Amino acid sequence: MADDIEAIKQLKARYCRFLDTKNIDAWRALFAEDVVVTLDMAVSTGGADPQTAPPLNGFDEFFPVVWGGVEHAATVHHCHTPEISLTSDTTATGIWAMEDMLYFADGGQLHGAGHYHETYEKRDGTWQITSLHLTRTLLKFITA
Repeated sequence: MADDIEAIKQLKARYCRFLDTKNIDAWRALFAEDVVVTLDMAVSTGGADPQTAPPLNGFDEFFPVVWGGVEHAATVHHCHTPEISLTSDTTATGIWAMEDMLYFADGGQLHGAGHYHETYEKRDGTWQITSLHLTRTLLKFITA
């Protein structure tokens, strides 16, 4: 049990590091191919946010949305204070407090905070992210 929780913590640490260092092949391996991703595009209002993007189904649909926003930006992603619950020997849920900062070449910036609400599945002995919903408590844009 403790080993599985630690493995999920390591998974999320790699999520941040691989995204910020643009190690896309390693980042991709953290996700199930059938991952479902929902990204709130404004400060969240308890699930009633009209600016919540529609769910992205599968890594191939999710990747271009994220990569398009970070490919040419210097990024910093921090995740902390995990709340991880094992729901079976091969499934788990997690909530992570998060903060992200993106610095764009034109001088624009994004500073955000919120929570990742995730599900995980252990497939072939390795934990992967099977769903991710990013909710926002802060989203600040600075234009160049």
